[in-house]
Amino acid sequence: MNCNDWIARFLAEDPPRSKSLVVTIFGDAIVPHGGTVWLGSLIELLAPFGVNDRLLRTSVFRLAQEGWLGSQRDGRRSSYAITPGAMARFRHAYRRIYAPLAVHWDGHWTLVINSGEIDAVERAAMRKELLWEGYSLIAPGIFGHPAADAEALQELLLRRGVQDKLLVLHARSVAQVSGLPLNDLVAAGWDLTGVADGYRHFIARFEPLLAAVAAEAGTLAPQQAFVMRSLLIHAYRRVQLHDPQLPVELLPQPWPGARAYELTRDIYRLLFAAAEQHVLATLRREDASAPEADDSFYQRFGALR
Repeated sequence: MNCNDWIARFLAEDPPRSKSLVVTIFGDAIVPHGGTVWLGSLIELLAPFGVNDRLLRTSVFRLAQEGWLGSQRDGRRSSYAITPGAMARFRHAYRRIYAPLAVHWDGHWTLVINSGEIDAVERAAMRKELLWEGYSLIAPGIFGHPAADAEALQELLLRRGVQDKLLVLHARSVAQVSGLPLNDLVAAGWDLTGVADGYRHFIARFEPLLAAVAAEAGTLAPQQAFVMRSLLIHAYRRVQLHDPQLPVELLPQPWPGARAYELTRDIYRLLFAAAEQHVLATLRREDASAPEADDSFYQRFGALR
């Protein structure tokens, strides 16, 4: 299977939803170039995926309504950028994608405890947000995670305005007292079967792409490389949304997430340079001053160059 065949099959079997794909392309391709894009350039970037003008306009309108994107007009033209309020969430989500899987367990858990100060609406919102961050409800009113991202938790509490209404503790077992080991909470708190299956499906779908890209290295068209890079990150992001990001010591072995990360890294490294040519050329057709990718872009996957 060559690269064009792989793209055609992927888009026929599992075409990405336009709104979700816009989020992927903003995070992967637009944020490194300043975070702002003219609508005409965004239309051009999405066209190879079968997303037409009308569908794209509907998608960005909905993302703006939800507070993810802000828009500005210059005459008849519109530009879109991630809002300041959403930028921290974007950076956190995409840091998970590009960072190596090197989270180790020190024996502690982070516990978020409802002290009774939050109302029903706040409680429902926090439950949804904490589950998305990979926490588990380990007891009524108590969420826990063995490798919590403190910065992400602080941002979440501040954004929801509940930083003074919840108890946040760092806990570990008492050595002198026998009891249920804390690592036993993993089996009770998380069903990793679906996550593992998602990673295996991802591997089966993208291993043929690695072979195809390696075989055509140096001959790929910039737009072709951009389409494959975007589909790669879009599919990997969808699997990672369901991964609680547990420490490696608490995961079943062999954990397919490790292979999925390595596969994503290897394909991305082969595609990024050609894909960047397409991104920058497209952005500069409407904005001659569109910047090159920033330094953080080249730190992805443990350094791209």
